Amino acid sequence: MSLRQFEYALAVAEEGSVTAAAELLHVAQPSVSQQIRGLERELDVELFARTPTGLVPTLVGRAFLRQAEVAVRAARRARATARAGAEELVGELVVAVQMGFGTRQLPGALDALRRRFPRLEVTVFEEPSSAELERLCRRGELDLALMAACERSPADAHRLGDEEFVVVLGPGHRQLAADRVVLRALEGEPWVRFGRDSALDAVLLNVLRDSDPAPTTAARVSQAATAVRWAAHGLGVTLVPASAVPHGHAHLVRPVCPAVSQPVIAVLRQGAGPAETALLELLRQETSSEPPFLLAGVLTAEQNAEQNADAADSPFPKPTF
Repeated sequence: MSLRQFEYALAVAEEGSVTAAAELLHVAQPSVSQQIRGLERELDVELFARTPTGLVPTLVGRAFLRQAEVAVRAARRARATARAGAEELVGELVVAVQMGFGTRQLPGALDALRRRFPRLEVTVFEEPSSAELERLCRRGELDLALMAACERSPADAHRLGDEEFVVVLGPGHRQLAADRVVLRALEGEPWVRFGRDSALDAVLLNVLRDSDPAPTTAARVSQAATAVRWAAHGLGVTLVPASAVPHGHAHLVRPVCPAVSQPVIAVLRQGAGPAETALLELLRQETSSEPPFLLAGVLTAEQNAEQNADAADSPFPKPTF
């Protein structure tokens, strides 16, 4: 088996046909067909089922493709490492961010990384589960993960400071008059929450563990930005990392009392290369250069009243279910 066969199989799985895969790879169609047939003969399995709508990976094919993707990514990292000796990092760096954690540091670090290594591609995606992030990183499918510290955090994790949490309230909410919201004052409020295995939902449950009655769930979402927007529409209140608040919602955001924060860590894959090391150093620089946390855009009570009056006249409807 060769990496070329792996890449051809991954392209066929992505495109659903040999013709489309050949176009993607910029090779002739017979070459792709020949490589796939040869791979199936060598493995003595059928990787793809031929259906009227195209080629679909079989059960064993899906298992094979997962490992093939790991091998291809590892080969790309090996090439990037070899090129690093000439001070030219190339290839792809895969970064996972856990629902807002570390997003204050990440944009500046990625901008500096891009200027330093313009040929290095960076892919960033979010995963809500701490356990899933750690598993993917340990398997080598991720190069670097930014996540909340937890009991399962690896011993070699790198701490990048703390993420402060804020509460988002609907327009006209009585607590908007306060500079900080006492969490006990929100007892009985409906909450816009996150998935049950989410680190963000774990933070909320820990904060409200002594509440009586237990918090009421208005809705569960997978993205912090969605929670903020729904809370801003009045569906319920929500608790999110301050850096995850989208632009334009600061007048509905308040720090909480007592303060709630969560350590942010960076986890590198085993045998991390120069690209991961460079990004980690840039993340540390971003962390050390940050001023003490101030919620930019929080308005005075008078300004807030004006903002809420405008919001009350908004033509946009509240979400419905």
